Amino acid sequence: MDRNDLTTRRGYLKATGAGVAALSLAGCVGGGGDGNGSGSGNESGDGGGGANGSGGGDGGNGSSDNASGGSGGNDTGGNESSGNESGDSAEQETIVIGSDIPYKPFEYRTNDDELVGFDVGIADAVFGEQLGMTPNFKATAFDTIIPSLNNGNFRVIMSAMTINDERAQKVDFSDPYFTAYQTIVVLQNSDISAKEDLKGKTVGVQKGTTGEGAAEALKEEFDGDLTIQSYDQIPGAFSALNNNQVVAVINDNTVNGQFVDENSDIARFVEGEGEAAAQGKNAPPYLTLTVEEYGIAFRKDDDDLKGRVNEALATIRDNGTYEEIYNEYFDA
Repeated sequence: MDRNDLTTRRGYLKATGAGVAALSLAGCVGGGGDGNGSGSGNESGDGGGGANGSGGGDGGNGSSDNASGGSGGNDTGGNESSGNESGDSAEQETIVIGSDIPYKPFEYRTNDDELVGFDVGIADAVFGEQLGMTPNFKATAFDTIIPSLNNGNFRVIMSAMTINDERAQKVDFSDPYFTAYQTIVVLQNSDISAKEDLKGKTVGVQKGTTGEGAAEALKEEFDGDLTIQSYDQIPGAFSALNNNQVVAVINDNTVNGQFVDENSDIARFVEGEGEAAAQGKNAPPYLTLTVEEYGIAFRKDDDDLKGRVNEALATIRDNGTYEEIYNEYFDA
C-alpha cells in the first residue's frame, strides 16, 4: 500500500498530521532542555551534531522526561538506559539506542511511565524480534546526539532523524523507514493563511532540527525578515505559541499533528500546496515546506549491523509487522 495515499484518503491520521511511511520503508530535535528558547535567527537546522526530524518534544502537553543534555540520560524507567553502555558488540544481548525523549508520537512515556511510540515499536520489531537483541533506549539531547553516538555512548540512533547529506558525513544511515514533512501550525484565530504571511513575524522551532533549517530557508526567502525563536524541546515552542510569543511553530507534520489533534479548539495547520505536491507526491491536506525521510543512524564502522538492520526492516515490511506498528500510532 502506498502510505502517501493514506494522507489524502484519511485526512488527519490518529496522530493527525498525516504521518506517511514510504514505500521503501522510506529529523526534529534538541532535547534535554527546559524548553527555554534562544532567540537566534542564525542557527542551522543541521549544524554541529544536530539531527533533524527527531525532536525532544511531547507534542501537546509540554511534559518532559528526565532526559539530560549531552550524551547522558537519567531516565531509568521502562526500557531506557541510564548507564554508559556503548553496545559495541553486535553479539551482545542489549543494544543501547540514543533517542531524544519525549517526541510524541515517536518516543514518549505514558501516564504509567511506559516508553512507547513508533520508533520504540520499530526498534522492538527490528532489534528484538528479528535480531534477537534487547533494545534499551538512552535519553539524549538531540543537538548532541550524533557526537554522542560517535563517542560510543550508544550503538545506534532512533529519534525520528531525517537523512540528509550533512549528517551522512558523520554517520551512516539505514534504508529510510518513514516519510515526513516540515509544516506550519498556528492558532485557530491567527490571520496566517500562507507561508508568506510569516514575513516580519516570529516563529518557534526546536534546536538542531530540520524544522529550524526550514525556518532558516524561509528567512532567506524573506530577505532576513523573519525572527526565529529556537527551543531546547518542542513543548517550549508549543507553549510559546499558546502564549502568543510566536505566531507559528515549524516542525515535523506528525508531531505538529499530535499537537493539533490534542488542541483542535485552539490550533490548526496552515493549509495549501507545497513541496510534497511539487514533487508529485500525494500531498497531505496542509502546506508542506519539505519532504524528508527518517533513518536509523550508525557509526561509520558499523557496516555489519547496518546490513542486518536493513534486512530486518525489509522483513518487517514484508511480513506485515511494519503495517501493524504504523496503524497503532498513525492510522485512523
